[in-house]
Amino acid sequence: MRKPALGFIFVTLALDIVGIGLIIPILPKLIEELSGGKTAAASHIVGWLMTLYALMQFLFAPVLGSLSDRFGRRSVILVSLFGSGLDYLLLAFAPTLPWFFLGRILAGITGANITAANAYIADVSPPEKRAANYGLVGAAFGLGFVAGPALGGWLGEHFSLRTPFFVTAGITLLNWLYGLFVLPESLPREQRRAFDWKRANPIGSFVALRRHPELLGLTETYFLLSVAHQVFPSTWVLYTGYRYGWTPKEVGLSLAAVGVMAAIVQGGLARRIIPALGERRSIIVGLANATIFFVAYGLATQGWMIYALITVGSFGAIAMPALQSLVSKSVPLNEQGAVQGGLSSLGSLAGILGPLIATGVFGHFIRESANPRIPGAAFFTASLLLFGALLLALRAFNKSPIKPAASA
Repeated sequence: MRKPALGFIFVTLALDIVGIGLIIPILPKLIEELSGGKTAAASHIVGWLMTLYALMQFLFAPVLGSLSDRFGRRSVILVSLFGSGLDYLLLAFAPTLPWFFLGRILAGITGANITAANAYIADVSPPEKRAANYGLVGAAFGLGFVAGPALGGWLGEHFSLRTPFFVTAGITLLNWLYGLFVLPESLPREQRRAFDWKRANPIGSFVALRRHPELLGLTETYFLLSVAHQVFPSTWVLYTGYRYGWTPKEVGLSLAAVGVMAAIVQGGLARRIIPALGERRSIIVGLANATIFFVAYGLATQGWMIYALITVGSFGAIAMPALQSLVSKSVPLNEQGAVQGGLSSLGSLAGILGPLIATGVFGHFIRESANPRIPGAAFFTASLLLFGALLLALRAFNKSPIKPAASA
């Protein structure tokens, strides 16, 4: 069962990310049109939309994580996919900005794919293979972003800015049908535990993490890493359009390049690099790489430089699967959903703060009265956060070892 299960979850995530990737190149442009054509104003609206989505994830991811411990991972994945499909249809017809805010609320409530998927992987992976298999999640994201943004940019440029939402809704609902008939359950009934509202809330999910004090430094690292990476989804389209004059098609191609490298690094090279370096060294190397290359993104004066930076900077992606592997190894099987829900809550909290920080810094330093204008300021800020994550990881490794948990 393990190999087919991983294949199913890989395809499910890849198709899901194709859908998400389709709308990335066009959403800021559409918001810009609805808000009067001001890039600085649109950047703040995009930031608030992403923050609202993350807030809903923060509130509801622990609920869905605990539900997956009670009823299994499969049902949570299917519910979230179906909800996402309906959300994309709502956005396709949304006539005004308030409808986009409603859509983000619904998407945030149902968007628990990653929480359930990470718990699913922990269910079916022996400890020694978890880092490699978590790399498959990154590869699924990478492959999804190869096709999604390129197709979304092309559809938005040659048809209309609404077209990618209809295509995304179709792909997501087909993905739901695929999972409905093909995706097997990963958590045996005898390993499930009762649902408890004390665990199924953001505070309770943090308590679940605090039950493992040896993970404190790693969860802090995870949080700062997640905040820093919000600079990409929240400002990439705005930044490249402002600084390089890229069209949606060109933005889509750049995101496809990110996807190719993510698939190569996390889906292939990480399976060799992480076992060779070990999880701790992989985290340190990955964070150091990202710290340096985020500065480089902010300094790049020509669009072609971005592609060179993507090629080498993508190796920083080995930090996340190595970090997830270390965390999962200390948690028994029937707590994976709750702990992954806790990590999702941290990620969602990062998603609340990150876009506000990134778009706020970007908008502040490109406004007409800004002196000096620094288009790359958001990337410089993200680099400082990554450096902080690196220091926290080093401190955590010096304090205490990570001990594998016994199966419950």
